[in-house]
Amino acid sequence: MTFLQPFRSFSQTHKQQIKYVLTDIDDTLTVDGKLPAIAYNAMELLQNAGIKVIPITGRPAGWCDHFARMWPIDGLVGENGAFYFYYDSENRKMIRKFWRSDTQRKKDKNVLAGLQEQILREVPGCMVSCDQSYREADLAIDFCEDVEPLPMHQVKKIVSIFEAAGAIAKISSIHVNGWFGNYDKLAMTRMFFSDVFQVDLDKHKEEMLFSGDSPNDSPMFAFFPNSVGVANILQFADEIDSKPAWLTEKKGGYGFAEMVDILLDR
Repeated sequence: MTFLQPFRSFSQTHKQQIKYVLTDIDDTLTVDGKLPAIAYNAMELLQNAGIKVIPITGRPAGWCDHFARMWPIDGLVGENGAFYFYYDSENRKMIRKFWRSDTQRKKDKNVLAGLQEQILREVPGCMVSCDQSYREADLAIDFCEDVEPLPMHQVKKIVSIFEAAGAIAKISSIHVNGWFGNYDKLAMTRMFFSDVFQVDLDKHKEEMLFSGDSPNDSPMFAFFPNSVGVANILQFADEIDSKPAWLTEKKGGYGFAEMVDILLDR
């Protein structure tokens, strides 16, 4: 995997442009499944510096409601682009927008239930994600979070089962997520910025920095010129179609905190 350069060489000119930091959560903010204090503090430091923080995650709606309310963030995109949540703290109101209608999502769940049975039957060792009951739009199959890690050829078999049924499937650092609907992280991020901040993502992408760690972040890496991979992205060297422009020295949340320290000249 070839990166342009280490994030430590991110120029002062680039730093002064950044108004938004977008970030994946699992294995980008977290380390071994935990959110270290240094990563949480880094988000707060960004907000204190006037930089808005928007996680772009595959995690479920139930968890995202909590994140939007409790974390030092300015909204988020969840379930790989199925929705965005924005908590209006002044009016104490959660604003939720889904890509697909309630009716469409109910139909999707019925089809995904059948695919769940097929995947569990045909790919021994995987399991339904522990967070599935909190999901609104997709099916998450765990291949290394709460199970022994599966070899990549088995992970790709999960992907192929989804795709054979006409679903979209993406590999994260811990799950294969499958869904119906023509959306991804980037598509819903574009909608979020337009609706919430009245910002055209295409015209202002130079003001944004995105950090991630896995194949399902590829659309974001491809779109944002200021894209950063935390060090553990190297384990997916052969699986990522579009590579980030920059690389941190440390992994996961420690790499995110490293990135923030450099960005803020701390």
